Amino acid sequence: AAHLTDSLREMGIELRRFKTGTPARMDRRSIDFSKMEEQVGDERITPFSFSTDPDSIQKEQVSCWLTYTNERTHEIIRGNLDRSPIYAGIIEGTGPRYCPSIERHQVFIEPEGLHTSEMYVGGMSSSLPEDVQLAMYRTVPGLEHCRIVRNAYAIEYDCIHAGQLDATLEFRNVKGLFSAGQFNGSSGYEEAACQGLVAGVNAAMSILGKPPLTIDRSEGYIGVLIDDLVTKDNREPYRMMTSRAEYRLLLRQDNADLRLRKKGYEAGLISEEEYQALLEKERLIDREVERLKGTSVGANREIQNFLEAHGSSPLKTAASLAELLCRPELSYEVLGEIDRWREALPAAVLEQVEIEIKYEGYILRQKRQVEQFRKMEKKLIPQDMDYDQVSSLRLEARQHLKLFRPSSIGQASRISGVSPADISVLLVYLERYGKDLP
Repeated sequence: AAHLTDSLREMGIELRRFKTGTPARMDRRSIDFSKMEEQVGDERITPFSFSTDPDSIQKEQVSCWLTYTNERTHEIIRGNLDRSPIYAGIIEGTGPRYCPSIERHQVFIEPEGLHTSEMYVGGMSSSLPEDVQLAMYRTVPGLEHCRIVRNAYAIEYDCIHAGQLDATLEFRNVKGLFSAGQFNGSSGYEEAACQGLVAGVNAAMSILGKPPLTIDRSEGYIGVLIDDLVTKDNREPYRMMTSRAEYRLLLRQDNADLRLRKKGYEAGLISEEEYQALLEKERLIDREVERLKGTSVGANREIQNFLEAHGSSPLKTAASLAELLCRPELSYEVLGEIDRWREALPAAVLEQVEIEIKYEGYILRQKRQVEQFRKMEKKLIPQDMDYDQVSSLRLEARQHLKLFRPSSIGQASRISGVSPADISVLLVYLERYGKDLP
């Protein structure tokens, strides 16, 4: 590992220098939780995977605790900034914008695990010397007598300019070499993990001679993250946030299996049994949605009494159960009082049915946006296209297109420095000369 950076540079890979930090770990027995606000866990744990039985993972939750910094905390920090390697210039890398820093004021005391007394002081990362850290932490309510088990620290690390990668996370100029994680210029555990999954799958697919696994921006947050990494000139550690996704109404945790499990099956990650279960779930959802849309109730006394009892306006004419379900004050469960035709269905199916009907208008509008997005993604650009031959392109756009080598017009449109006018020029050029390009 000592000469890995030199080896990569010799291969022509561009590297950058970023920094990150971590807070101290405290001995639980030295903390006064009576001065903090308890933050309890979820009553029912939801697993990450749709393959996991929720009942199999339920366990007693351990609370986190909330406290706050104060003016005394900041006085100590300001008085010792010259002793911080980050502020003194010893550590010069670019830090993550969204990692919690001392200026955020909230401090979350989080258990490191079920079988340890170590507590993580979330929100108080530091690179100050040990004596300053102890004085700083002891100004926080509840930490007046804290004992540090492990000090906070900051590090610098090498990472690559991710614009050198394809959406498969393979280096464009070094075939067979895949890159993932913080090394790609991202920040955060989930961000690193999802890249590791995609890069690992695609390394295997490459060896097996099978098509790669790619996820686009309309299919998952993984697709948004990777697309942002490989098309944007990220000058600081990248953190995935929902606001970065244009189609976040469709990218919900409740429908991840419906969005992505088919891709997992095609890549060999999902078993035949799991895939058939998915198809059955889709069938049940579609059938129940159609039933609710096709089942009408009249404006009779029973229905009017039901609506009045639930604070809903009366019917003037007959309405479908789906129309009633669209009302905010009514739910699928409540409609069971007047829906005599329903059958018992899995909770996961009912959740999708309710979401699909209640938000149908918004979902359809977003799906139309996705269709437009996909049209641009299907307009492919040859990887060895000579942008110098596209005479009407601005110099800045030409430079960025040569650097990032987008695979489609859609991807080209998201590159910094490429304007809508440049995209129009590219479209005209591809229309005119596309058939003659390699």
